[in-house]
Amino acid sequence: MTQRRRSKRRTTPRRTPGHQAGGQIRLIGGDWRGHKLPVLSADGLRPTSDRVRETLFNWLQFELPGSQLLDAFAGTGALGLEALSRGAQSVTLVEAFAPAAAQLQANLARLPGASERATVLQRSVLDWLASSRPNDRAPFDGVFLDPPFEQGLMQPTLNALFQNNWLSDQAWLYLEQEKHLDWPVLLQGWALVKEKTTSQVRFGLVKKDV
Repeated sequence: MTQRRRSKRRTTPRRTPGHQAGGQIRLIGGDWRGHKLPVLSADGLRPTSDRVRETLFNWLQFELPGSQLLDAFAGTGALGLEALSRGAQSVTLVEAFAPAAAQLQANLARLPGASERATVLQRSVLDWLASSRPNDRAPFDGVFLDPPFEQGLMQPTLNALFQNNWLSDQAWLYLEQEKHLDWPVLLQGWALVKEKTTSQVRFGLVKKDV
């Protein structure tokens, strides 16, 4: 989940120490471990750090195999591609900023078999989630939600996911946001089960409260 530039109508996200510099990402586990992929040179477009990703994917190690995932505000695709490397069945990467979406498509071609398991949509996440899930689209088993900072996108995106039938009964949600902010309001029956912070970033895992 990462702060990054999205489209011309949005402001450029502030740089934060919780994200590493651009240039390339390195997949840190799974089938494509060690693969390095180029990152578009654009202000604010950075992957989640290796340290945060390592923690997150330790949390998710038993959740990923065979899962169908959404990487909302995908940016560099660091989270979605890492999930594919570690056994996710499919990932939908939604990215509004056209050059970043094109780079995601190019990076899929660099990973053996990735293009058959991933879909890149150059769309606004909120616009795409605004309608109910199509009948031919299975609900997602997990969502990476790391919107650009200081744009108030976390709560409306969560609301759309909850209200429009995009989530399976076993779904989890990864949230990443500014450290100083309170967590967003969750639908009744959902709860934060894990959380950590870095110097500026708060991140956590949400699941149904069973």
